[in-house]
Amino acid sequence: MKPRTILLLAALLSFILAAPGASHAASKIVMVYYMPWYTAKPYSDGWGWHWTMNHFNPDGVNASGERQIASWYYPLIGPYDSSDPAVLEYHVLLMKLAGVDGVIVDWYGSANFLDYGINNQATVKLFQFTRKAGLKFSICYEDQTIQHMIDGNYLAAGDAIFHAQQEMLYLQMNFFSDASYLRLKGQPVLLNFGPQHFMMSTNWEDIFSVLVATNQPAFFTEDNRLPVSTGAFSWPPMWMSQVPGTGGVLSGAALKSYLADFDQKAGNWPAFISSAFPRFHDIYQRAGVRNYWGYLGDRHGDTLRETLSRGMTNSSAIVQVVTWNDFGEGSMVEPTQEYGYRDLGIIQDFRRQYLESDFSRNTNDLTMALRFYNLRRQYLTNIVVSAELDRIFTNIVSGKIEVANLQLDQLTK
Repeated sequence: MKPRTILLLAALLSFILAAPGASHAASKIVMVYYMPWYTAKPYSDGWGWHWTMNHFNPDGVNASGERQIASWYYPLIGPYDSSDPAVLEYHVLLMKLAGVDGVIVDWYGSANFLDYGINNQATVKLFQFTRKAGLKFSICYEDQTIQHMIDGNYLAAGDAIFHAQQEMLYLQMNFFSDASYLRLKGQPVLLNFGPQHFMMSTNWEDIFSVLVATNQPAFFTEDNRLPVSTGAFSWPPMWMSQVPGTGGVLSGAALKSYLADFDQKAGNWPAFISSAFPRFHDIYQRAGVRNYWGYLGDRHGDTLRETLSRGMTNSSAIVQVVTWNDFGEGSMVEPTQEYGYRDLGIIQDFRRQYLESDFSRNTNDLTMALRFYNLRRQYLTNIVVSAELDRIFTNIVSGKIEVANLQLDQLTK
């Protein structure tokens, strides 16, 4: 090869690598943070706390046909049960069409205390569908559960470490060994929302000591890294909205300052996770549950665009979208009556821009998931149509969109 040709190729390669985000985004994993805690009629006997917060009555329906739920926003399919297979199919189809790589589930453990056991069962069901859709999954462990169990006389304080060890063994047996479980450099990725109970790094060393060497986790805590951790993840810093003079509103300047500070300290860690989010508008104060947590405006999608852009272009190993479906805090990207498919469309655009230039899905494709869901609901007891819907599901997740659309058209004639 001629020297001039070599120089030109080297210059071209240098330009490509210098492009914004090019050196980091190519290997990014995009996950969505998922809440498995909803209970709803008619799938279950009653309405769970996360739809009612002991204040709202979902049996009450307004003139628009919407139920009264604990949220400022209304799911496109209405309030649902997290264990309903039709709902789980709908969710994973949306994720696949949106260009999401998988889910991180908010996990309260497996204990039969409060709704922890029910939520865990819903998590197990969700993972059945993420596997079918070719999506990855991971866990964010809530160690605040330990104190709740101690306060509820379910767990003795002296057994706290032992109980957490048993939860880790549960994860190892049921999730960590799964081929679909998210791993980073060979280690299963485990997040902790906190820590809120086990504050010492040595606590976590004891907790993880029961795991085999191949399942020692790539461990991420919130905001700050513990010595035992691989790194940490960012989160909407709503505590900043409580500073006197802010009026309970998290400003754009404060948010940018928080994210810049997080990225700076995270640059010294082995790895970190960036969070992207569309807004924060919780219903807690209106429900009388707790004090006002603050407000982060949607800004016509710009909050999501800016936080997602940062995650795509910094050196984070993983981007997590916060959240898929926390309707209580109003941070969901799941389609709603208010925002439609807009947020998932933004994720599609960013996947195309930073990760996969030939990613061809668009917001029109997202409507397939709702068509599929409605047909599944309509023909739940029809064996023939159910089998055809199974084939359509396979075609959608395999990228055979035109074929799947034709099949859906046939069923809706």
